[in-house]
Amino acid sequence: MEKEFNIFELKQEYEKFAEKYSLPDFDDINKVFDIEEIDNNEFLLRKVRRNVSERIAGYLRFVEVILNPANAPMFFFKLVKKLDSEDRVVLSEIYEKLGMFEIEAVKLDLDYNENLEADFIKKCYNIFNSDMKDKLFRIIGRLENGNDNNSKGCNGSYFG
Repeated sequence: MEKEFNIFELKQEYEKFAEKYSLPDFDDINKVFDIEEIDNNEFLLRKVRRNVSERIAGYLRFVEVILNPANAPMFFFKLVKKLDSEDRVVLSEIYEKLGMFEIEAVKLDLDYNENLEADFIKKCYNIFNSDMKDKLFRIIGRLENGNDNNSKGCNGSYFG
């Protein structure tokens, strides 16, 4: 019961900032960035931005592994073969945007500014919910179900 109360309290406090800075609705941003996990309301916008940043960093690492699988687990090599050059261009564009968000997040960590925190949250939410999410879904679909005709089967020889 305590968790429900905390979420209710968090939502109320967030809505004050949402009204002040024209932020996305609590339920909408929570669906994308799991802000319900925030444990208290002190410096709330900073904590929301950090949740957003953590999710963005996760996507950044995932895209990085696909674009440069040199140190990735071996199963990624087979998946990467399913992507074409157009997919790689899209992933590179996404990677660049996510990287810029990560740099901006570090800057915000160094110097708290409520207005800039709110701007970052809005920008990430809007860009992620525009076409970035759809592009990632499409590429992940290709990784899951792509054509395996280019991959070579195991011929029973030693690998290593």
